[in-house]
Amino acid sequence: MLEKKHIIITGIFSAFAVLMWIGLSSTTSTGCASPTTQQEDSKPRPAAELYENYCASCHGMYMERFAGDDREAMFALPQNEMERIIREGEYETGMPAFGEVFSKEEIKVVAEHILTDIKNEANAHEYRPGFPEVVESEVLSFRIDTVASGLGIPWGMTWLPSGDLLVSERGGQLFRFKDKVFEGLIEDVPEVYANGQGGLLDITLHPDYEENGWIYIAYSEPEGNGGNTAIMRARLYGNKLIDKEKIFKAQPNTRSGVHFGCQMVFDKDNFLFFSVGERGNSSNAQKLTNHCGKIHRIHDDGSIPSDNPFVDAANAMPTIWSYGHRNPQGLAFHPETGVLWETEHGPKGGDEINIIKKGVNYGWPEITYGINYDGTIITEDTVKAGMQQPIMQWTPSIAPCGMAFADAETYPQWANDIFSGSLSFRYVVRTSLNNQEAESNEILLREAGRVRSIETGPDGYLYIGVENPGFVFRLIPVE
Repeated sequence: MLEKKHIIITGIFSAFAVLMWIGLSSTTSTGCASPTTQQEDSKPRPAAELYENYCASCHGMYMERFAGDDREAMFALPQNEMERIIREGEYETGMPAFGEVFSKEEIKVVAEHILTDIKNEANAHEYRPGFPEVVESEVLSFRIDTVASGLGIPWGMTWLPSGDLLVSERGGQLFRFKDKVFEGLIEDVPEVYANGQGGLLDITLHPDYEENGWIYIAYSEPEGNGGNTAIMRARLYGNKLIDKEKIFKAQPNTRSGVHFGCQMVFDKDNFLFFSVGERGNSSNAQKLTNHCGKIHRIHDDGSIPSDNPFVDAANAMPTIWSYGHRNPQGLAFHPETGVLWETEHGPKGGDEINIIKKGVNYGWPEITYGINYDGTIITEDTVKAGMQQPIMQWTPSIAPCGMAFADAETYPQWANDIFSGSLSFRYVVRTSLNNQEAESNEILLREAGRVRSIETGPDGYLYIGVENPGFVFRLIPVE
């Protein structure tokens, strides 16, 4: 069985950590370690070493988290602006300040390293090396079959009864593919708050889609001076969304660009479960008076089930099913037991696999196996009474995104194993289970790309969406 103990490691997260910031409130509350006079006066640590230790896990050795216009704009920043971002941070993009962690000279050399060496290496690097015709895993051989291309960040996917594949693009587009060929863009998708990690998120069909035609779309909705996670349902007429109804909107709004969640899944009784991250404010997760840092449960029309755990609690949000979460981006029901499983991002270390139970507190930020990105301590506690332990935790963090159980008939050697994507390390993790315990992990498809989404398709195959350049491919077993 995999151990749950806390493994403390040296810094591997980002001095430019746009995607995985805890939030300024976390770092401020614990404090940052100020550089000593000796550090200021001594020779700065090598820029390449600092980048690898603090940046590469989030953004890759070649800043592959950025692509296209974003990458060009980032590499075009003036030296002084890059230094300012590293030193002061930026709230809206989720960038923490490292002015008290790096010396002035170290900030300068890291900025130079990003704008010269990494820029040159990024332009020359082959981001997705070819895989062999047959890929061998520990217990099963398979081949890779690409079903969709020309994407950027394929956040979610679902299939129409016709077999057409719908893929949500974080930038705000909804793609339709037929027989591996791009069919067109879906019109009238909701306006998105495309800030940092926000945009068009998950997509799923109602279990009775053939009778009612409802498609459910999660997205970050702009409202006032900020935004938060929302869910809309609509019907598809040709390539256009009609009958649009917003059935959920998380509160409060914030300008933060991190931790929106949002994965959606229906249970056998047609209740909709979905995740909302704590939006970079860790204290949100323990407060029942807001939607952030929670798993929620609603009826398919957005109304509140009368047996939700906090429906009668004073001032609590009645949609809440569980709380104490950081940023859950994997959510799936076990195909045999019907138990709800979840994966969520920790800070620097402490990514988790959890079994989600009604009314339970999962502890963030009161307990965690992770630490702040600058190396400071969030809490000394990994266990507290009344707070649920994870089934398994990853340290160092893999940045888990997307989650599916392997279909037992399609993949008998992987039957009901959990497949999780890794944004940080650009691979897929297979976690084998023994009842409700994690037995082992196997890393598959190294350097496949930043794995954003994993789903089991109607044909039983595992479908995997990777970023920049964006593809969707499926794993087909080979005898």
